[in-house]
Amino acid sequence: MTVIAIDGPSGVGKSSTSKEVARRLGCAYLDTGAMYRAMAWLALNRGVSDPGDVVELVRGADLEISTDPDDFRVEVDGIDVTLEIRSDEVSAGVQTVSAVPEAREELIERQREVIADAAGGIVVEGRDITTVVAPEAPVRILMTADEEVRIARRAGENHGTADAAALAATRALVAERDAKDSATTSFLTAADGVHTLDTTHVGFDEAVEAVLTLAKEAS
Repeated sequence: MTVIAIDGPSGVGKSSTSKEVARRLGCAYLDTGAMYRAMAWLALNRGVSDPGDVVELVRGADLEISTDPDDFRVEVDGIDVTLEIRSDEVSAGVQTVSAVPEAREELIERQREVIADAAGGIVVEGRDITTVVAPEAPVRILMTADEEVRIARRAGENHGTADAAALAATRALVAERDAKDSATTSFLTAADGVHTLDTTHVGFDEAVEAVLTLAKEAS
């Protein structure tokens, strides 16, 4: 079974690249960040912030996530939250879940179960996939890009423009999240055996081809 693990901060193109690679290879796709976002959405909606309560919330939640790159959906307790988990409020609150070790362990176990069930192979993306979730994956990649490039890309995604106002709003969110997440996960420096793919000056098609080449070399 082919397992491609891709890590990296916001705005490097992890999701779009991972989805396209999965399509080209005819395999599954898992956005682990969406799982954290879904649990953060649930915590926000239930007013839960105490670490112990967050753990119980995650353990008791019915979390369903699609692994079809052409039909990505996330459901929590039967509610479709695919769009809601991309809000700025959820982005700012992800640490409510990701900073709690027991909650992370619960979600990591679920992620490993999804990987194990993907008989035809899977592309998994997030922030600790190459080192924690799937350290034995045949293909492990850290995608990076200069911060200003990442901020501009994320501004375009979230606001439809990269003008001064959008950049300012996005800069604070991206920088703050990266700083917080780097305290619990390692996604800024490649671990031993992990390939680095710098997308600062690399387009989408080139990034996809680079990952496919690494997959072919590992097969």
